[in-house]
Amino acid sequence: MSDVIDRPILAEEEAAKSRLRIIDCDVHPSIHAHTDLDQFLPKRWQAHLRTYGSHLRTPYIGTTPYPRSSPLIARRDAWPPTGGPPGSDLDFMRKQHLDPLDIEYGILQVLDLFIFSQQNLEFGAAIQRAINDWQLAFWSDRDPRLKASILAGQDDTEFAIAEIERCAKIGRYVQINVCPRANEPLGRRRYWPIYARAQELGLPLGIHVGGYGGHAPTGGGWPSYYVEEHQSNAHTMAAQLTSLVLEGVPERFPNLKIVFIEGGFGWIPSATWRMDRHFDAFRSEVPHLNRRPSEYVKEHFWFTTQPIDEPDEGKHLRSLIEWVGADRLLFSSDYPHWDFDDPRFAFKTPLTETERRKIFNGNARALYRL
Repeated sequence: MSDVIDRPILAEEEAAKSRLRIIDCDVHPSIHAHTDLDQFLPKRWQAHLRTYGSHLRTPYIGTTPYPRSSPLIARRDAWPPTGGPPGSDLDFMRKQHLDPLDIEYGILQVLDLFIFSQQNLEFGAAIQRAINDWQLAFWSDRDPRLKASILAGQDDTEFAIAEIERCAKIGRYVQINVCPRANEPLGRRRYWPIYARAQELGLPLGIHVGGYGGHAPTGGGWPSYYVEEHQSNAHTMAAQLTSLVLEGVPERFPNLKIVFIEGGFGWIPSATWRMDRHFDAFRSEVPHLNRRPSEYVKEHFWFTTQPIDEPDEGKHLRSLIEWVGADRLLFSSDYPHWDFDDPRFAFKTPLTETERRKIFNGNARALYRL
């Protein structure tokens, strides 16, 4: 296969027990083949998947925005020697990622089958349920370091609540995941029952970039290039942070913890400054807010670090971390994707030992109660 690098594991990548143990909040497992889901998917939906496949809310037909230069948006050395897509071989993941980088826990984020973007919501719900069960059987049961998230498509609120409650009874999931590209902005009241249940259960709400909401990913329409598509992830996250805060989600659900995943964190200060400035001018329009938007952001939201928006000068990254707060950042590698952040080299600015412990381990341990 020309797109694959058959690279041996390097000596320096072997386990180093003296390093700070890492909680990686964005690890992508993949389905080796659709038949992996058969034991979790009713026969009706197995037949539907084989006959009709996915019907997505996207203009891309038979492909994705991701180009041949990064097939499956993966590292070229992450294709398992046993075949299958990157992230589909647990033993290879252990050898290439979990063991050499001394990952204490990895939080699973599943992207297969565009589960949040199915036009047929009933089929989407069946896929989400199957993948929630598959995460435990194929990953968490086989390696306790890997922690599953409850996938709950918010555009079918009734199913989402039922699935959250079903999984919560099992008691082994650490997070509820919804999609940032839904039919409507995430602050809308139609989604509030999900937030209410997440708060009651004490589970963080994870929002990982991706999916298709049926809308262009930018306010100006559909992009021309992959590099534009990738850049739009930050715009999407800024828009959803604005929606959640200004529509009053953290005010209505004061104990809800929200995690933005794989959106980076370079955009947070400017988005928050603008919200504060507009709030000061137009606060009579949003009387349901009792505090400035920045106060909600600093108390109710967490952000995973990858991709780190690195300025040329390390002191600028340092200033960014200080503004966002080391208490709000969770290390994530995005393994096995092409823009993976290696924890040994991820921060090109000095961190104190206290900050390192918070970002690479302590914050996630407290948030996910690990």
